[in-house]
Amino acid sequence: MKLGVVGLPNVGKSTLFNAITHAGAEAANYPFCTIEPNVGMVAVPDERLDRLAALYASKKVTPAVIEFVDIAGLVKGASRGEGLGNKFLSHIREVDAIVHVVRCFEDENVTHVENGVDPVRDIETINLELILADIEAVQKRQDRIKNAARGGADKAAATEFAFLNRLASHLEQEKPANCFPLTDDEIPLMENLFLLSYKPVIYCANISEKDMGAGENEIPLVCKVKEYAERHGAGVIVICAKTEEELSQMDEEDRAVFLEEFGLTESGLNKLIKASYSLLGLISYLTAGEKETRAWTIKRGTKAPQAAGKIHTDFEKGFIRAEVVEWETLLECGGLAGAREKGKVRSEGKEYVMKDGDVVLFRFNV
Repeated sequence: MKLGVVGLPNVGKSTLFNAITHAGAEAANYPFCTIEPNVGMVAVPDERLDRLAALYASKKVTPAVIEFVDIAGLVKGASRGEGLGNKFLSHIREVDAIVHVVRCFEDENVTHVENGVDPVRDIETINLELILADIEAVQKRQDRIKNAARGGADKAAATEFAFLNRLASHLEQEKPANCFPLTDDEIPLMENLFLLSYKPVIYCANISEKDMGAGENEIPLVCKVKEYAERHGAGVIVICAKTEEELSQMDEEDRAVFLEEFGLTESGLNKLIKASYSLLGLISYLTAGEKETRAWTIKRGTKAPQAAGKIHTDFEKGFIRAEVVEWETLLECGGLAGAREKGKVRSEGKEYVMKDGDVVLFRFNV
């Protein structure tokens, strides 16, 4: 999974990136301190892996990973190449989802490109640039197929052209592509366009340290972001990027004490990962043994053969069956042998839909 961390200059996105990736992207109080996208790979925390690895005394533990890309700040006119607009937009095109960091704190020592804090205005500034870039992309596609669509002889081209006309009208009303109503047949047409405003979004409301521990609904700027996100079907998490950066430099014990002091049950990183998995419809299944215990990320609804293909294409091609046991049951039974003795291991075929936390042994023949 590849997430692009975006936002206007000086909203705290590079500070957040530092915190969650330990990659050390420069965070400074001036626009465009992030010129090239910084990339960091983050292991997904998963207690199930640690417990299964302990059971099997695994030599290697491999968690699922998320790739975070810290993308240069945006200004009005990016869709026309203003500021670092062309680079910004090209980097967004490559990610699976957008983490949009929004400033929800007042600080006279940190400048704002619009000379005032208004999270909804900031959101709409970036969204409009994405929409303008998408309008251009749709127009290019229309120009490419209009001759084939003319007269209706090429039915596929005519159908697509009609779809593009409706989509263009929608975008011109400054509405993002991710809220455009689609039929099942139109989903592939939309996905083939790779539109920026079609990507799933998580709004990351960046609050001040003094608001840490306060109820989210007690912070007016956060409430504005939540109301906007709810209207547009987006996710929201609330973090203090500065505090998250401090947390990232603590050991596990000190981090737990710190979180407890503020009445928090988990770090911003954990919240962001959970929100990302939920937004993209992802789950993890597990494989466990003496050599390696590992998490494999798949789309919710994936069937067993396709899940096996994540490990190796031969597993999918020669799939016979999947031996499946729920991870907690496996621990209770002391391993696969014990689970078999108690009749807890299921033999599943090609139509089995994988579940989060399944521990699987795939049988295949090539």
